[in-house]
Amino acid sequence: MNSQISIETYRTVRSQSVQACEFLEIEDYGLQAAAFVSPPKWHLAHTTWFFETFILKSLVPGYRVYNDSYELLFNSYYNAIGEQYPRPQRGLLSRPTITEIMSYRKHVDDAMTQLLSDAEKGAWKTVEWETIVQRTNLGLEHEKQHQELFYTDLKYSFSFNPLYPAYAGEEVTGKVNPHSQQWENYSGGLVEIGVENGSAHFYYDNETPRHKVFLQPFSLSTRLVTNGEFQKFIDDGAYQKPQYWLSDGWAAVQKNNWTQPLYWRDVEGKPMEFTLYGLRARQADQPVCHISGYEADAYANWANARLPTEAEWEFAANQNKLTTSALSTLHPLVAKHDNEHELTQLYDSCWQWTASAYRAYPGFQVADGAIGEYNGKFMCNQWVLRGGSCVSSANHLRPSYRNFFYPEDRWQFSGIRLAKK
Repeated sequence: MNSQISIETYRTVRSQSVQACEFLEIEDYGLQAAAFVSPPKWHLAHTTWFFETFILKSLVPGYRVYNDSYELLFNSYYNAIGEQYPRPQRGLLSRPTITEIMSYRKHVDDAMTQLLSDAEKGAWKTVEWETIVQRTNLGLEHEKQHQELFYTDLKYSFSFNPLYPAYAGEEVTGKVNPHSQQWENYSGGLVEIGVENGSAHFYYDNETPRHKVFLQPFSLSTRLVTNGEFQKFIDDGAYQKPQYWLSDGWAAVQKNNWTQPLYWRDVEGKPMEFTLYGLRARQADQPVCHISGYEADAYANWANARLPTEAEWEFAANQNKLTTSALSTLHPLVAKHDNEHELTQLYDSCWQWTASAYRAYPGFQVADGAIGEYNGKFMCNQWVLRGGSCVSSANHLRPSYRNFFYPEDRWQFSGIRLAKK
């Protein structure tokens, strides 16, 4: 881990959360359309609670807690900290107001800035400082995760409004010549994936330890599945054909009456898609997005292919240059094909479902205390997604990053990359 952190870095990441709210109206801050999403103002408060709880309250003598009741209101799932306000009812919290939450953020940011300033002057012992840096870095990466959730949650809540409100103004896109599906071949063999404990760059504990995996020869599609290709899956009646679906996936189709991706709309006979720019004409060459793991798996079966394993995905991604984009484009764009031997859309369009269950790597150790609840306790009944999306924060992604959701989830920016062999 990096043993340094600057005040500028802290301020930059924290300010991005506030900047994302510039397009909101006051009525938007409390929106919560389902139990699995959170209102924008809850994200603003919870990320602040993280710094207060795990750094300021526990490590800084004399720190003055902003409001004792916030420990209950903005604790997400940390049982070691105490009780949590029910997640499905976060939208009922009209108080504290957004003004009070912004004041809370300033209170914590002022204290964190002072802490980091004191450390630069040598006011902390080495061991204490290492803990502060580790937890501050974790807090900033945690905030980047919530910056992405801000967009996914807001989009889901907006989608229930028949006015189809736009979060932002007109999207700006250049003309791109789409390319046909191509395959990149990999010889496989004994490879290493994951991160070695003690690596200099940031990583989550679930990315460790680095370990060996044997891969059979395989191929990956150089781009993601498009809207046009997924439409053919629909036109073939695949949502009505159980042979393509896992048993749980077929049950989800029946229970939820799925017939197309989450935000597709048919308006007066025209194929449309709800986006953060509002309701837009569906673009055939853009990646299909907001797909469940079950739908991704069924499409792969229909296409005589399969989903990649997370080890295959990481090995292949490591052969490509990691490119980071600014926060954010708000909607996945058509793939650019500059190099026929490079995978496109690894990080900037949709998270890609894999065929791998979210489980611990061999030798994984859960950290002591409440911090240990960050990833480890969720290693059950979820699937791994790799890559990143158009609403991921800048400098947050890497080939070893393990995202995870339940295979029935669709509100995330999730898509499909096919594998063969």
